Amino acid sequence: MTDRRRIGFDNPHADLGFDNPEFWNFMYDDETAPWLIDGPQPVIADLVRQGLVRGRVLEPGCGSGEHTILFTRLGYDCLGTDLSPSAVEYARRTAVQKGAPAARFEVANMLRPDDYPFLTPGFDTVVDVAMFHGFGAYGDNLDVAKEYAAVLHDICNPNALVHVLAHADAGPGLSSGISAEVIKESFATGWAIESVELSTYRARVTELIAQEAADSGLPADGPVELPAWLVRLRRL
Repeated sequence: MTDRRRIGFDNPHADLGFDNPEFWNFMYDDETAPWLIDGPQPVIADLVRQGLVRGRVLEPGCGSGEHTILFTRLGYDCLGTDLSPSAVEYARRTAVQKGAPAARFEVANMLRPDDYPFLTPGFDTVVDVAMFHGFGAYGDNLDVAKEYAAVLHDICNPNALVHVLAHADAGPGLSSGISAEVIKESFATGWAIESVELSTYRARVTELIAQEAADSGLPADGPVELPAWLVRLRRL
């Protein structure tokens, strides 16, 4: 059985496992996901201003699609993927509402790239916002996290940049915070780790996670800034 608290909320579908689409679908159908903040993460928007997004872009685990929408509106060739069909539908609706109907979203399991013709090699930038830590949350078994790192290596061009924003274990949070060591170990082969910085992840406390927020000493509702690792990796 999946440990609900380590995933970060009291999910009524927790018994299915977080790698099952139904685990995630209801949060988009009901719009209860704590990451639905009606915009991109500020630290991700900063990457563009710093010139750290380039070429063909992939956003795995795109969720609401806000980053893919941002990159598309700025003229990047960007694809957002998510395991949840409801997330992809949500992202497509949001793209239309925000004047970016050309934004592309597809359902995909990132651990099975061979099943999806759009996950072919050739990406120059990958932006992973709060997906990787789901693989790396169980530090005593990093097989899945390393498998994911290997998938990204296979589909990225040499010298491609991978940006990971992952919930950190450096303070109170609402999800499975991981250590910097987990990140470094997961990407030890085939990658140059250019930076690992303590940053923030913006979320909102909804009824779904109100009790967990209270247990963590966080506000009972509204927006919160949570500790997160902002990581930049270069594909060797």
